[in-house]
Amino acid sequence: MTATPSQPYSPVVPCGPRAGRGGIGRRSSAAPSGLVAQSPAPLRGASPRSSALRDALVLVSLPLVAALALPAAFAGGGTRRWFGGRADNQRAEAQAAKDAAAAAFYELDTAQRDLRISIETITAVDDSPAARRAVGDFEALGRRIDEASHQYINAVDAHDLDRDDLEASVAARARAELTAAKDELGRVKQDLDRFADGLGPLLGKAETQLARLAPAVERARQGLLAASNALDAVRESGLKADDLAARLAALGSDLTKLNQGAGQHGVPQTLERAERVARAAETIKVEAERLPERAAEIDHRLVSLRTRAQALTTRSGQVDPVLSELRRRFVAACWQDLQHVPEQAGENVRQAEQKLKEAQTARDEQRWPDATALLSTVRALLNTTDESVSAAGDRLRRLNAVQKDPQQEIDRTRFAIRDAQRLAMAGRNTPDPRHARPLDDSVARLERAITTLEGRHPDYWHFLTETEAVRRTVARVVAQIREERGAGH
Repeated sequence: MTATPSQPYSPVVPCGPRAGRGGIGRRSSAAPSGLVAQSPAPLRGASPRSSALRDALVLVSLPLVAALALPAAFAGGGTRRWFGGRADNQRAEAQAAKDAAAAAFYELDTAQRDLRISIETITAVDDSPAARRAVGDFEALGRRIDEASHQYINAVDAHDLDRDDLEASVAARARAELTAAKDELGRVKQDLDRFADGLGPLLGKAETQLARLAPAVERARQGLLAASNALDAVRESGLKADDLAARLAALGSDLTKLNQGAGQHGVPQTLERAERVARAAETIKVEAERLPERAAEIDHRLVSLRTRAQALTTRSGQVDPVLSELRRRFVAACWQDLQHVPEQAGENVRQAEQKLKEAQTARDEQRWPDATALLSTVRALLNTTDESVSAAGDRLRRLNAVQKDPQQEIDRTRFAIRDAQRLAMAGRNTPDPRHARPLDDSVARLERAITTLEGRHPDYWHFLTETEAVRRTVARVVAQIREERGAGH
C-alpha cells in the first residue's frame, strides 16, 4: 500500500470552539495533509447564520473522515511495512523447502515400506548366503534412513515458520537446514532404489516359489481326498485295504502342518512337504483303484503256480531214468554234477507247495503284500527246479550229439576263431598283440580239447565245456576290436 498523495496546501480556516488541547480542528502529524477536512471561505453575501451551520456540518463530518483515513495514516511515509518485506520472502522460501523435504521424507518412507515387504518375501523362502547378505544390507540402509529422518524431523521441530515475528535470518537458517535434510533424504532414496534393483534375482526366485506354494498345497489336499475316496470305494466292494489305510493315516501329520501354513513351518519346507504328500496320496489312490485287479491277478497266479508245481513233480520223476542212461553210456565226469537233481527237485517242489498254501491263506485274509511276496518265492523255487530238471535231459541230448559227430562242434569253434582272426588283421599288416595273443591261445586250447576225444572212454562233457569256453573268449576279443574301432571313428 502506498500513502494517498496530499492535496495542494490551503490554509485551515478556524471554525468553532476547540475540543480541548489539540482538538479535532488541529491537523494530525501522523495523517496525510490531503485527508484533513478544510472549511471553505465564507461566501460573499452569506449570512452569519448560514456560515455557522456550515461550520457545524464540517465539525460533525470530521470523525468519519478521520476514521477512513486511519489505515492509510499507518501505511504512510516514514512508517514500517507489515507485509511484503524481506522476512516474508524468506518465510515463503523456508516453507517451500519444508514442503519439499516433507515430500522427500514421504517418498523414502514409502520406498522403505515396499522394500521391507520384498525382504520379508525373500527371507520367508530363501536362507542362502546371498539372502542373508541382502537382509544385512537392508538393515544398514535402515540405519541410514533413521539418521536422515531424524535430521528432517529435527529441522522441522527447530523452526516455527508461522510466527508473526519470524526474522529473516531465522527463516533463512530454517530454509538451509530443511534443504540439507531434503538432499540427504534424496541421497538415501537413491541408494535404496539401487539396492532394490539388485534384489531382482532373489526376489524373482522367492516369488516363483511363493507362486508354486498355494497350488502345491491344494494339490496335496485334493490328492489326499481322492485317495480317501478310492479307499472307500474299495471297501464298499468287499475288499480290505488295511495297509493302504495305514499309509494314508500316516500322512495326517503332514496334512496338519500344511494347514498350519508356511508362516510356521517355512516356505521351502512346506513346498517340499506338499509335493511329497501329493505323490504319496497319488500312489495310494492308484493302488486302491488297482486292488480289485490285483486280487484277481493273485487268484490267477495261485492257480497257475499250483498247476506248474504239479507238472514239475511229474517231470522230477523222469530225472532218474535220464541219470541211469548217463551212467551207463558216459564217464562219471559227464553226469556226476547231476546226481543231486532228483532229490533237490523234490525238495523244491515240496517247499513251493507249502508256500502256495501260505499264499492262499494270505489271499483269503486279504493280506495282499504277503500273498504277493509268497507267490514270488514259489515262482523262484519252481524256476530253479525247472532248470535243474531240464539240465539232466539237456545234458543227455548234447552228449548224444557230440558222441555221434564231434566234428560239428570242432568246425563251429574253428569258424569262430578264423572269423575273429580276419577281423583282427583287417587294415593291418600285423595284428595287435592284445588281440592276437588270446586268439592264439584259443587255437591251442581247441587242439587240446580235441585230443581228449581219443581213447576208449572220451570225456565228451569236458570237450563241450572247453569249446564253449573258447567261443566265449573269441567273442570277447571281437567285441573289444569293434569297440576300439568304433571309438576311433
